[in-house]
Amino acid sequence: MKKKKQSKNSRNQAGSNSKLFELVLSVFRESPAKKLNYKQLCKILKIKEMGVKIQMIEVMQEMEQSKILEQFQRGSYRLVEKINKIITKIKNTNNGGAYAEIDSENEVFIPKEYSQFVLAGDEVEVLLFPKRKGKQEGEIVRVIKRKKEEFVGVIDNFSSNYFLIADDRRVFFDVFLPPKSIKSDFLNKKVLVKVEGWDSKYKNPIGKVIKIIGEVDDHNTEINSILLDYGFAPKFPKKVEEAANKIETAISKKDLEKRIDIRKTTTFTIDPKDAKDFDDALSVKKLQSGNWEIGVHIADVSHYVVEGGIIDKEAIERATSVYLVDRVIPMLPEVLSNDLCSLKPHVDRLAYSVFFQMDEEANLLDYKIAKTVIHSDVRFNYQSAQDIIDTKKGELASELLLLDKLSKILRKKRQQNGSINFESSEVKFILDKENKPIDVYFKEPLATNHLIEEFMLLANKTVAKHIGFSKKDAKPFVYRVHDLPDNDRIVSLNSLVKKFGYAIDNQNPNSLSKSLNALLKNVKGKAEQQLVETLTVRSMAKAVYTTHNIGHYGLAFDFYSHFTSPIRRYPDLIVHRLLEKYLSGEKSADKIELEKICKHCSEMEKIASQAERDSIKYMQIKFLKDKIGKIFEGVISGVTEWGLYVELVANKCEGLVKVSSIKDDHYIYDEKKYALIGYRTKVSYQLGQKVKIKIQRADLDRKQMDFILV
Repeated sequence: MKKKKQSKNSRNQAGSNSKLFELVLSVFRESPAKKLNYKQLCKILKIKEMGVKIQMIEVMQEMEQSKILEQFQRGSYRLVEKINKIITKIKNTNNGGAYAEIDSENEVFIPKEYSQFVLAGDEVEVLLFPKRKGKQEGEIVRVIKRKKEEFVGVIDNFSSNYFLIADDRRVFFDVFLPPKSIKSDFLNKKVLVKVEGWDSKYKNPIGKVIKIIGEVDDHNTEINSILLDYGFAPKFPKKVEEAANKIETAISKKDLEKRIDIRKTTTFTIDPKDAKDFDDALSVKKLQSGNWEIGVHIADVSHYVVEGGIIDKEAIERATSVYLVDRVIPMLPEVLSNDLCSLKPHVDRLAYSVFFQMDEEANLLDYKIAKTVIHSDVRFNYQSAQDIIDTKKGELASELLLLDKLSKILRKKRQQNGSINFESSEVKFILDKENKPIDVYFKEPLATNHLIEEFMLLANKTVAKHIGFSKKDAKPFVYRVHDLPDNDRIVSLNSLVKKFGYAIDNQNPNSLSKSLNALLKNVKGKAEQQLVETLTVRSMAKAVYTTHNIGHYGLAFDFYSHFTSPIRRYPDLIVHRLLEKYLSGEKSADKIELEKICKHCSEMEKIASQAERDSIKYMQIKFLKDKIGKIFEGVISGVTEWGLYVELVANKCEGLVKVSSIKDDHYIYDEKKYALIGYRTKVSYQLGQKVKIKIQRADLDRKQMDFILV
């Protein structure tokens, strides 16, 4: 007698033991109190083939051994899952599902069918399943807060239904758009869609078009799409603009009360050539003692932006200005950021100042914090100030030379104390009238950049210490903190640099910072420079805002805050308000509320940085689009199991060499060596290694560049 052929349908339904495991588990979860045997389960799952029934028995026995099921009578099982739920945030997602953190060392995988369309950053409640083969899986039982509910993309109308295809490739679902809501104007345009229904019973979230951004492939459309996708509105709401335009511009006698008038003291600004918002100014005054009074003057934004007002609410939501390749999206309306608060030359301006009394060796003898009125005499850019310092001739030459001398001493002392010296060049694009990039250049920091940096660091440190010292009496304040480097990464870095003849001293934080500085200095100009610098940066923690002061490791400061840029950073504005509050003897601020604002500002800073990187990536692809087939020299800037990221030496543009495109061998990813290594040939492609590539594809829609090795 011939055996019956197993039907294709039941093979697809049951599949492997793993698939059967999921099917059995889903049946028991739907009826957690029921006792079922394999025959009852086969009936529910419509399984008739004997081979699959035998598989079913094996799977149920495995589930009993894993303590997922318990056997009551011979062959009859019941679910014994313990209810173990955690509240956490989603770390990342892919087409298979989502990953969330259980604790600092463990994570849970949530299969797509149990994920409720979650994305990275969403706050969720997760039911943890019993571990199976050492793997922790779970199910989203509740989405507490979605980080993102608005998505940018184009509408797919190639079928009878309409779906938003999101620009962001990390969004693994399409958004269904009810046909009745679609207007012909929406098609073939970039649009912003708000999701209004997240019900996991449906295959897709349900959304509604709330804004037409513009024509696909148009430059302004693409830049505005980046902003909107990250939650930054390109324009301010009308009511906010109106409120800003109503602010009194004249400085009254009342405004000058309790302020130090330094309008006759030599004062100036040094900023980028294209800057419009001048946050800070410096003043220089010789004292009778022979010492110097150096003033750091910061725009008094808190005078104009009333706490809790309509402008303040918009500012806190944005939390930061966003600096894209071709434009700045300010935190404050332009009437404030570029005019009223900007410390422009030849006009009186209200400021919050820190005065430092210093000798010729940059020793800090005394300091004073006060509200002031200033009058900037000159507006320098970094290059014009540098030219005066280099030639020792020009307007305010003696003042600039003094500050240059003092700043270099301050910088040397800071580095001797363990401040880590990371140097980086800034990528800049030259654009034509149509905003098409026609060239790329690297902006290296000048001595005048360091000059401004040192006095801003000194002001930030002084303000933080003024409030935070001593720690037991310190009032709630906003600190900029930087934790110790990740120890595992430092150990990994040390084992790698030993191959090049270097060593890292990790006995204590101080010896580590000095050792890292020495390492960064010694690799300059060497073949391994890129590799070492990249891995050193990656080992560092991310600086954040918090009320809990742990110091700033990278700068080697016990006390540090952000005070010097209130036009473009909300934490600085809070610091100004807290300073005035505490110096006036008012009661302490609410620490819990302050910490919430700190977390929000840290998150928005991160998002703004991602938007900036996306705008650079967009411009890089635009720049390389007409260079398909050309060969460039590059440096491997990232290594993953799916390929090599290569940064071009000539223009800092980055693209991907897919591992599937390297045909001479089968390459395996070695995580410890940061390399892809040929299985047969042992040829290695390692982080920091120089390679030659040919540009294969520059895709503006996907914001992706593909290279091949040559």
